[in-house]
Amino acid sequence: MELDLEKHLAPYAAKSILSRREHPEPIDPNRPAFKVDCHRIRNCNTSLRLGGKTQVLPARTGDHYRTRASHTDSVVTAARDIAERLNLNPYLAEAISLAHDLGHTPFGHAGEEALDKCMARFGEKFEHNEQSVRAVTILEGGYPNFRGLNLTIEVLDGLKKHQTPWDHPSSTDKFTYPTLEAQVVNFADQIAYVYHDFVDAFRRSAIDIQDALQFRLFEQAASQAKKRYGDDISGDILVSRILSALHGITVADLVAQTNLNIDSAGIKTISDVYKYGTPLVSFSPDVAGGVSELQKFLHDSFYKSDDVRTSNARGQKIIETLFDYYLEHYEEIPEKFRKIAGDVKHIAVKDFIAGMTDAYAEERSLIANAISLH
Repeated sequence: MELDLEKHLAPYAAKSILSRREHPEPIDPNRPAFKVDCHRIRNCNTSLRLGGKTQVLPARTGDHYRTRASHTDSVVTAARDIAERLNLNPYLAEAISLAHDLGHTPFGHAGEEALDKCMARFGEKFEHNEQSVRAVTILEGGYPNFRGLNLTIEVLDGLKKHQTPWDHPSSTDKFTYPTLEAQVVNFADQIAYVYHDFVDAFRRSAIDIQDALQFRLFEQAASQAKKRYGDDISGDILVSRILSALHGITVADLVAQTNLNIDSAGIKTISDVYKYGTPLVSFSPDVAGGVSELQKFLHDSFYKSDDVRTSNARGQKIIETLFDYYLEHYEEIPEKFRKIAGDVKHIAVKDFIAGMTDAYAEERSLIANAISLH
């Protein structure tokens, strides 16, 4: 029985039997509450649109480049693996992973920057973590008496406090620090980013393997790959095996260092986790430095490459065009968004645009531009 799984978790792991929801529900005797959350998130409309949203390269670039959906799948896989190795709750790690990017705009981080710029005109901001929470608590429906998916408080807390080098959560409520499972997702996100952005960058010929080999963590992964498969491997096979080794190195280090952190901090209960003054899940200092070097390398050589910058500029222009268009043609915003926003125009426009896929945003911008010409 899956409910028996929680009896064997670490004493500081989150237990769904102890969780609660804003709107109480009967306990499902066959499924833990966090697993119920996983099913709700996977099947919501916002989740279904992630496959049409840019990760780094536009979703239309090709079948084998990462989208927001395939990135989410990678985070889920890494987070569950790490949680299981740490004897934490894999269902909670999975649920937070599944929902962590629901608030992302079309056109990736460039789209987020454009929408944030639009909101600044009204003295407000756009932050995709906050929009993820808004998606699962307000924008999604399906219940007769309230909005949202009615997820557990642990999942919502993990979303509010999701933090990577690209995220800036503003939440300070509930607990000083979220569950260990939520902290795991923060690092699973980084591990997934580094792995698949290297895959996409090599596939796009945006970086050269010799340039990557100057970084110690990448060189360490290459040494492992050649030791296992031989010095004569090359090309795509070499890249594939290096990145697989890199993934293994970062996951193993995270697990080992986190276990050390938990032991040295004397963590015995989940209450200890909430009250502890610093995050407990971390890389070792050496690997943390290596990951930061690789992230900077990707930023300078891939994220700033000509094709990425060109697509980013195009996406930002589309977002800005749509924002202005829908402010002027507010009646074209679906009634659901107008009602939820209380007819505060810029909020309804923001919610509508944030949920669009790349293709739908492009289609609507063509219509907006055509109407503007008349």
